[in-house]
Amino acid sequence: MAFCNSCGERLESGARFCAKCGAAQPGGAATPVVTPAAPSPAPAAQPQSSSALKIILIIVAVFIGLGVLGAGTVAFIGWRIAHHTRITDKDGNVRVESPFGTIESSTNADDTARNLGVEVYPGATMRKGNSANITIAGMHTVSAEYETDDAADKVADFYRAKFPNANVTATDQGHTTIVSTDQKNFITVNIEPTDGKTVIHIANVSGKRMGGTSN
Repeated sequence: MAFCNSCGERLESGARFCAKCGAAQPGGAATPVVTPAAPSPAPAAQPQSSSALKIILIIVAVFIGLGVLGAGTVAFIGWRIAHHTRITDKDGNVRVESPFGTIESSTNADDTARNLGVEVYPGATMRKGNSANITIAGMHTVSAEYETDDAADKVADFYRAKFPNANVTATDQGHTTIVSTDQKNFITVNIEPTDGKTVIHIANVSGKRMGGTSN
């Protein structure tokens, strides 16, 4: 039993103050310390859409494939694009503004076909994320990829008829490459059987070429 040190009044067990005189009492129950809960960690930032990277890879593939730029020049351009760009993504349509020009990717098949300027194989559908509209260093490149259930040979015959004076390269595996400069544009059509379908990649390059010539 405890008593107040000041007035001698009997104290309740664990009391910190005397009920009679109000004097503080030693050895009273300590007020429990409440530790605030640690804040929840902020959610990790989601990785940026890979669409822009796909577009950059399309640029590299088109330029190297056409032989318009040397591999070293393309690598430098790719590095500059990757490090000095402003990227916007609206409803899946990506626009990249770089020191060399603009790059756009569209999910609208009609817009892509119109910008491409090359007839799309009848019934072929555009493959999502594989189109680009590029203006760099005075050159304008439009690139798109399509697929169809028709045989690769049938698709190749269609484009051979469209570009009768083009250079054509075919392999035993059914891969055909058609390169045309008939309309002062550098047009390539790559046709390849893939997983039971035929994939068609079309690229149309116009404008100033490396070496100072222009169309």
